[in-house]
Amino acid sequence: MQRYLDPHCEMILEEYRDNLPEIKKKAEEINAKLNSMLKDAGLLVAALEYRVKSEDSLAGKLELKGSKYASLEDITDIIGLRVITFYTDDIAKVSSAIERLFEVDWANSVDKRKAHEIDSFGYLSLHYICYAPGFPYRFEIQLRTVLQHAWANMNHDTGYKSGVEIPKSYLRNLSRLAGILELVDEQFSIIRSELTDYRRRVRALVASGNLSEVPLDGDTYRSFLELEPFDTLNKRIAAVNQAEIHPVSLLPYLQVFKLIGCKTLGDLEKVIRDYSDAAYQIASYQIGLTDLDILASSIGPQNLCVAFILKSGGGRAGIRMMFDLLNGESSNNDTMAEILVEQANSLPFMNNK
Repeated sequence: MQRYLDPHCEMILEEYRDNLPEIKKKAEEINAKLNSMLKDAGLLVAALEYRVKSEDSLAGKLELKGSKYASLEDITDIIGLRVITFYTDDIAKVSSAIERLFEVDWANSVDKRKAHEIDSFGYLSLHYICYAPGFPYRFEIQLRTVLQHAWANMNHDTGYKSGVEIPKSYLRNLSRLAGILELVDEQFSIIRSELTDYRRRVRALVASGNLSEVPLDGDTYRSFLELEPFDTLNKRIAAVNQAEIHPVSLLPYLQVFKLIGCKTLGDLEKVIRDYSDAAYQIASYQIGLTDLDILASSIGPQNLCVAFILKSGGGRAGIRMMFDLLNGESSNNDTMAEILVEQANSLPFMNNK
């Protein structure tokens, strides 16, 4: 596009061309530094983007308001970065980290979250203007949530706020949608906060031993596994062959424990307490005449479930259902179930009334 620039603006544009390699290099360095900081702080973000203003974009800016700028140093967004967070409360965490990492030009930074217009949702970004040591040009960092980012892009694509007259009915619908999205953004943060509090309470209950009060679900089961509840049984089984225990994920067994009727961690603890001897008998029968010297850490949980199912009268069908949950449906599961039932029928725990 042909631009009409006065000599002063051409001078600024020439300064941009002369320093572009250095600007691009610095943009990469700033992005890498910010990315490293986010990782070190344990802040998970949806995206971290950066760009160097193109020559055409800069020329367009100079054409419109070049008289405002004495030199390239007066333009604050030659380098632009955007951090897109999942949650609104993460913006405060990222902003705190940015303030520690870079020198902020507070006079030119803008907190658009303070806007109160009904249609302002997509423009609630926090804009920092920052300095980098030894670099003459300032750079901009925008912070917004995923939903704010999506809304801003949608408004850009529809031409909203572009100066084009838009029928009031469309504006009303856009404003309604903005309100819904803002509410969703807030609720996501509230839900996450409540889940975090719930997990803290669960950990405290698990640590205190009040397991009968803790419902069995994904979060509570993970906390329970941190106590290594199957460790004693696994070590007892491994001692049969002086075997080594190889750790594997025990998360798949959550569904099996639910299948056999465990509703709380207290129920699961009772299964471990009441059926460990039977699980040991089954495992010992399976490995006693082998030279296996490495056993998966799932050997204890699996045989606890087998023992419970058989002792409760679930038989071959119950064992197959367990293997279907663990491995996916297969005819092999029926074969394994048949073998296990046959083996277990000769063991003491099945003959004890």
